[in-house]
Amino acid sequence: MRTTSNMNGIIGEEASASLDVVERLRFAAGGSPFDRAARQVALLTAAQRPAMPAPPPAILLDGLWELAEEGDSAMRLSGAWPDAIPARVPGSIHAALVEAGLLPDPAFGENAAIAKAYSHKTWWYRRKFDAPGWTGLSASPALTFDGVTPGCEAWLNGVRLGDHNGAFGGPSFQGFALKEAGNELIVKVLPAPLGNEWTAWHSTVVFNCNYGWHYVDLPAVGIWRSVRIDAKPEVSIGRPFVAVTSAERAFAGRVDIAVDFACDRPVWSGTLRGEIAPDNFPGEPLAFAIRVDAAEAAGGLRLEVEVPRPRLWWPVDMGEQPLYKLALSFSPQGDGLPDRKETTFGIRSLEMGPLPGGERRDVYNWTFIVNGKPMFAKGTGWCTMDALMDFSRERYAHFLSLAAAQHVQLLRAWGGGMPETDDFYDLCDRKGLMVMQEWPTCWGSHDQQPADVLEATVRTNTVRLRNHPSLVMWAGGNEIGKGLDSPVMDMMGRLAAELDGTRPFHLTDPWGGSMHSHIVWKGWSPAYGFDYYANLDSVIIGEFGLASAPNMTSMRRFMPEDELKQWPQPPGRSFYRHLPAFDTRDDCRILTEYADAFVACDGVEAFVFGTQLAQVTSLRHKIEHARSRWPHEIGVITYKLNDVYIGMSWATVDWYGAPKMSHYFTQDAFAPTMASVLFSKLNSPSEPQKLPVFVFDDSGRLDGEWQANVRVYGPSLEPMSTDAFAGEGPVDRVKQMGYVALAGRREKEAPLLVVSELYAADGLLHRTFYWFNFDARQGALAHLPRTALQAKIRGQNQVAVKNIGRLPAVGVELYRMGDDGSDDAPDPAHLICDDNFFWLDAGETRLIVVNDTYGISVRAWNADPAAEDI
Repeated sequence: MRTTSNMNGIIGEEASASLDVVERLRFAAGGSPFDRAARQVALLTAAQRPAMPAPPPAILLDGLWELAEEGDSAMRLSGAWPDAIPARVPGSIHAALVEAGLLPDPAFGENAAIAKAYSHKTWWYRRKFDAPGWTGLSASPALTFDGVTPGCEAWLNGVRLGDHNGAFGGPSFQGFALKEAGNELIVKVLPAPLGNEWTAWHSTVVFNCNYGWHYVDLPAVGIWRSVRIDAKPEVSIGRPFVAVTSAERAFAGRVDIAVDFACDRPVWSGTLRGEIAPDNFPGEPLAFAIRVDAAEAAGGLRLEVEVPRPRLWWPVDMGEQPLYKLALSFSPQGDGLPDRKETTFGIRSLEMGPLPGGERRDVYNWTFIVNGKPMFAKGTGWCTMDALMDFSRERYAHFLSLAAAQHVQLLRAWGGGMPETDDFYDLCDRKGLMVMQEWPTCWGSHDQQPADVLEATVRTNTVRLRNHPSLVMWAGGNEIGKGLDSPVMDMMGRLAAELDGTRPFHLTDPWGGSMHSHIVWKGWSPAYGFDYYANLDSVIIGEFGLASAPNMTSMRRFMPEDELKQWPQPPGRSFYRHLPAFDTRDDCRILTEYADAFVACDGVEAFVFGTQLAQVTSLRHKIEHARSRWPHEIGVITYKLNDVYIGMSWATVDWYGAPKMSHYFTQDAFAPTMASVLFSKLNSPSEPQKLPVFVFDDSGRLDGEWQANVRVYGPSLEPMSTDAFAGEGPVDRVKQMGYVALAGRREKEAPLLVVSELYAADGLLHRTFYWFNFDARQGALAHLPRTALQAKIRGQNQVAVKNIGRLPAVGVELYRMGDDGSDDAPDPAHLICDDNFFWLDAGETRLIVVNDTYGISVRAWNADPAAEDI
């Protein structure tokens, strides 16, 4: 049977034997919010619709604070702070120091080591504010910090409020008095813990990928989320929980709302009003109003509302992402202060189906079924976005837009990171990006981290995030090899059921049928590594791939100019400080060896080109192999989209936000409708090969007559063969069309290039190209016969690229030139194209959509910059 979105409903099903059920029974969870009896709510007409009361008063304390280094309580709680600098909240102490000119750019050169020293100091924040009108309120004030890392102690008007450990929610304080004017809030932020990079962070709960075990040794410190004071009414309502518990209910628009009440008095009553309105599409709001008293609300309410003509939320490439906004208010009988809460939600159902062989007690139900439709989940890893804690909405929007353009449908927010922010999830909702959210634990750290802090993290963030339709799975942490039977894991699983119950919980990843594979990085040579990924079978793979250098644009931003000219790079300097593990795991040798499979690695530019080609080759063949095996493989998650710091990384988009070559080829491999060619041996030129040809259609685009073409080119770019595969009617996700047979060839006749195309009645739907036998002659892809390109701007956001030569152009790339005419000049705006590194036939013109045409030029692996200045 399927594991339904109402996960508590599976417990009594003896026929179920999936690992989901086995573990759920182990957790001994109580009921979920939607196990309560439902109260049907009738909608009001426009004339009956009541006015919603205003929310209680609040003071947002975001903005500029004072920040001072070190000092004791006696010094900081009295008198002036002559050494203070301005600091933005939300933000980090490092960002404030950079803005004040006291710290050089931590991303440049070897500056991270300078910045790290500040992570291990005590920092004091101060904010002065007025609170006019608050002394007369019939409500008590509540001070809430949404996030301070790694911990803090707080005073208001000289009175100590308390302390807190852990970055992800809190502290919260009540029972204090405000003054009409001249309030002073002081926060002591504790230093990041010192110690071994693998264990220093075990004393708290933080994002740990910046503690030196991988990308950067620069622990984050500061008030990194909002601070506010809310007036708490005598009868308050909690965060409402909105969900749809089955596909049938989704299509019928039957929406469940769970809401809890808090009041110190045993007897109370009043009116609960609700309004549901379209958030990102036009439409009329719906409203309801019901009487509620303490007896009925004990244990919480479950309401059922039927939304007429519901618009369902879908992942990327499967449909639209309509969202609704719910406003709930409670007005107590009499003249008490009303309470009000708002949230957005989407109408969508989620089920997890078994693999074709049926359910197994050691395997989770892995098939994602959204609104009744099974899907191959195209995923990538999501890393905490910035070691310096720049979590601005604009920065999130940039990276998540690139994820959607890459056709990513599932982000794995892994345990090296954090329970992601409201902006992250809101943007995922709007872009159709599903999220697998892991709690911030790694490699068994949960049994060393403070259990009370972990539990508070889970409780706070489950309630905060559970309304997002993009959120599809909870997980206990990253790569937990021991301690999966611990009470902490049971706590996480139990709370996933009791506070949510509409999504699966997995103990860790990999587990229960998933796998991670970094064997190619950890010792396999290119001669075997590429073939390993091209033939790797899995149910779902949660991590795989190769690291690569960023674009030269980005290399110039973080490396000193004199070091860029050196090769080999001087050990211990800037280059090595930006390797995946600072060369502690032989990183430079591994990267250079993979680069050498494509080009003689004699300088930084060759290193960039070679490692990026290697990364593409490691990713694309596994992706397309996995898609060909649907439904036995239900998805693939590359490692990864982004990174916490700039460097040689597995990311397909670097920390600055610049897409690498792998972004565009992953976009190709994830294309919803495409013709694919599979390769079992990528570097065996003397052996004949029989290449399977598949057509993928995940979006139902194919209908009527269509045709897949496969063209093979030799090292002189002469056409060797063309195979056509005709089809008609729809394709249910995947269809094998046949094979392309290739005879063995001499090494000097390498490399071979293969172009696959898919045509329908409205023209070319998709094209990509592949390379193989590339290792037979080092540098062969960089020394193909030359052609010539021409490019012209067409309006503000389009460039027409034409191949004016007699040979195909391979790897056509649009890039941005500097004001001085130099190639790849640093540009924080980044050039984003709807396609890049593409194949262009002789005489063919291609129209490319770009985000900005300023300073743009075009080149190819076998063509110099554009013949015409554009």
